[in-house]
Amino acid sequence: MPMQLFGSKKHLTDWLDDARSGSTRAQKAIYDELSPKMYAVCLRYMGDREAAQDILQDAFVTLFSKLDTYSGEGSFEGWARKIFVNTALMSLRKHDNLRDAEDVSEAFSISSGEPDAVQKIGYKELIRLIGELPPGFRTVFNLYVLEGYSHKDIADALGISEVTSRSQLQRARVMLQGKIKNL
Repeated sequence: MPMQLFGSKKHLTDWLDDARSGSTRAQKAIYDELSPKMYAVCLRYMGDREAAQDILQDAFVTLFSKLDTYSGEGSFEGWARKIFVNTALMSLRKHDNLRDAEDVSEAFSISSGEPDAVQKIGYKELIRLIGELPPGFRTVFNLYVLEGYSHKDIADALGISEVTSRSQLQRARVMLQGKIKNL
């Protein structure tokens, strides 16, 4: 189903064509449509509202400058989401927020006899707890669990080893389990 902006019958392709032509009205419509979802994406990666807002703005600048590269195939929102995730990752790398990622040869274990703690809480609470994770844990967790990246893709994107990606994910899961149990 095409994205409907401002409740009009104008389709996404028309809005994109107008935005490519420099229409600030079309750009604002796209911004208004995407910003709530993309802000949530930015917040998940950055961990605080101010940094997420900065990433949101930077990513929209990139999005509007790259509109010509969107072919119309596949979801526009999915295409845009990649821009927002990549902008957040670039910021994390630039500020060296992932430097504390370590290679850990021994994985932490989670007791399989207990019910999954994640099932005990709601989505908003889980997102809040993910936001409290250290940057390296949070980033790998988001990329693997929420975005569906492989450990190889994560390692390539973040400039870390696959072992580090796996250990960061495992440590994030253990930390989340602990936070949930302590609620």
